[in-house]
Amino acid sequence: MWRKIKILLDMIKFEHTIFALPFAFTGAFLAAGGVPSLEKCLLILGAMAGARTAAMTFNRIVDLPFDAQNPRTKDRPLVAGLVDEKEAWLFFFVAVIIFFVCAWGLNPLTFKLSPIALFIVLAYSYTKRFTWLCHVFLGLAIGISPLAGWIAVKPSFDLVPLVLSLGVVFWVAGFDILYACLDEEFDRKAGLKSIPAKFGRKKAFFISAVFHTLAFSFFTMVGILAHLSWIYYVGLGITLALFVAQRVVISPQDLSRLNLSFFTFNGAISVVLFLTTALALLF
Repeated sequence: MWRKIKILLDMIKFEHTIFALPFAFTGAFLAAGGVPSLEKCLLILGAMAGARTAAMTFNRIVDLPFDAQNPRTKDRPLVAGLVDEKEAWLFFFVAVIIFFVCAWGLNPLTFKLSPIALFIVLAYSYTKRFTWLCHVFLGLAIGISPLAGWIAVKPSFDLVPLVLSLGVVFWVAGFDILYACLDEEFDRKAGLKSIPAKFGRKKAFFISAVFHTLAFSFFTMVGILAHLSWIYYVGLGITLALFVAQRVVISPQDLSRLNLSFFTFNGAISVVLFLTTALALLF
């Protein structure tokens, strides 16, 4: 049983939750003006884990025909037969139930908005079939995390979480464009849409840089709008260094260190911004 659970978690790359979860808590901490209650934190954790697990499992199921043809994804558990589709669908529905139960436990507005949030994160899986702007839609799917975290604590809309969400949208879209460079040729052959497949790798790198510039601008605006202390700006400085580092370790001609750029640097950005936001609110 534990082996099967490990395979399922590997199927959805559970460790990549680090991209969205810290930003959900950033939104929650901003709404609370400090540390939210333990109950709120646990329910946010459950809702985020449920939503992401559902989204990634759904993605693996609907992308199975393409993953089976792509040399980069041929070893994924669903393709390799380590997990069958019935097990994947069961995993999906359990995750959806966890998401809705946690959303219900947070507050009425969160529960009312939860079907919309679920639709957004599931719909992303189909966007590569229709538009090369799929990266922006992935950004939206993850970018609603700060707003969701805010509403979970304070059931209202505000400019601060909206601006933070915009930052996350362009941050995610920017690094997803770079990651999509790995599948540039396959996407063209399979008829899938992406910015690298549409414009080529060099232009994709430029568009990614523009998106990350926008993301950094929105992150800076958050500090100003929320009147955060100097600690937050230390985090911004580290974030800027990580953005630059991504451009140093990879290039359109050399993607050999893309995993370092994709996971390590971007995972660090989400954690750094969360920690410095929390510290800026507390001190």
